[in-house]
Amino acid sequence: MRLNVVMAVLSARLAAIVDALPLRPGMRVLEIGGAPGSAARAVASRIGTGHVLVIDRSASGVALIERNARAEIDAGVLSARHVAAEEFELLAGEEPYDVAFAVRVGAFDGRHPEAGREARRRVAAALVPGGRLFIDGGDPLRAIDLRG
Repeated sequence: MRLNVVMAVLSARLAAIVDALPLRPGMRVLEIGGAPGSAARAVASRIGTGHVLVIDRSASGVALIERNARAEIDAGVLSARHVAAEEFELLAGEEPYDVAFAVRVGAFDGRHPEAGREARRRVAAALVPGGRLFIDGGDPLRAIDLRG
């Protein structure tokens, strides 16, 4: 029932994006640029004992995520970190992520090509072998090739 409550606050577009992600219980999911936290909360409700890390370059965005997702953070299924995608790296002892996604993030949509190259490299290093990055702009998502 909680899933319906979380999904009700999503726009139709964002709900379609979350629905399109290849989620399964126990996954570790990285959301890039996730303020205000709506998509991350919806993802957390689908992965059970998994974990969602939301990174955002904006300190105010991270504060918003922390406020909106307080219940998920307190339950240990979601966390937020203030860092740009092109500067992101796993912390010591942090497990890699199974899948990553980004919606309207300039480093991935072509607005900032140099940052995009570095962000793709950083995300690839934070994923398990075979892990995938999805961005908006497909139907409704498209996978980004992280090889090379």
